[in-house]
Amino acid sequence: MLPDIEILEGILRQIASDEALGGFTQVEREVKWDGSVVTETDRRIQQRIESVLKDHWPDIPLLGEEMNPAQQEQLLVAPKGGLWVLDPLDGTTNFASGLPFFCVSLALIQQQEAVLGVIYDPLRDECFMAEKGAGARLNGAILGPAPQLELSRTIAGVDFKRLPGPLADQLAHAFPYMSQRSMGSSCLDWCWLAAGRFQVYIHGGQKLWDYSAGDLILREAGGYATTLNGEPVFAGQLAPRSVVAAVNGELFAEWKAWIERNKDTPE
Repeated sequence: MLPDIEILEGILRQIASDEALGGFTQVEREVKWDGSVVTETDRRIQQRIESVLKDHWPDIPLLGEEMNPAQQEQLLVAPKGGLWVLDPLDGTTNFASGLPFFCVSLALIQQQEAVLGVIYDPLRDECFMAEKGAGARLNGAILGPAPQLELSRTIAGVDFKRLPGPLADQLAHAFPYMSQRSMGSSCLDWCWLAAGRFQVYIHGGQKLWDYSAGDLILREAGGYATTLNGEPVFAGQLAPRSVVAAVNGELFAEWKAWIERNKDTPE
């Protein structure tokens, strides 16, 4: 039996509201070994969520973004009964800069796939969640299916800096969509796509904690996602994965075909 997703929702709502809302715009940042930003709020949220999850489900270990890579690798190969994957504060640079776009993301991985996903945006009080085979919801309301829309009428979520150069150039100068946004939180990008706020999406490299919950939420809402190579996004590994996604199958096929015609080399 899977953990109760509503209990998970309550945990994320409480801790994210306590920690992120109280510290928003009033934080000092550090730069980690990989060049990304971290704050004490990231660390406190991870510590608190790990502690509460351990109280409820002591047999399921947690892999968090703020662990060192050696710990993460060890956790990834060890568990047989499941593994929590946590991004305690996705969009840390936004958070530390006073930009209102960040969230907490938690997924449960079993047998090399995500089976539960919960992503909470404390500023908007929006909780996106999904259970494998049971659909996706936003604050209790069912997400999807998305209406049909031509690619030329879409808003795209685009992360330019991690894309292959020729493809990024084409997206900048000969884009096939109506407009694009780059918001600074991969986990929330997935959710906004699932909710139809974006209709297509591309990202050159997301980590396990960036995509685990969001990929599940999108697919359970009726969306589609692969890597640039056409592989499933979820791979159960720490190496970054590219993302090509859309809110429905017809739009995904059109979007992916345009990318295939305009990309240089596989990821």
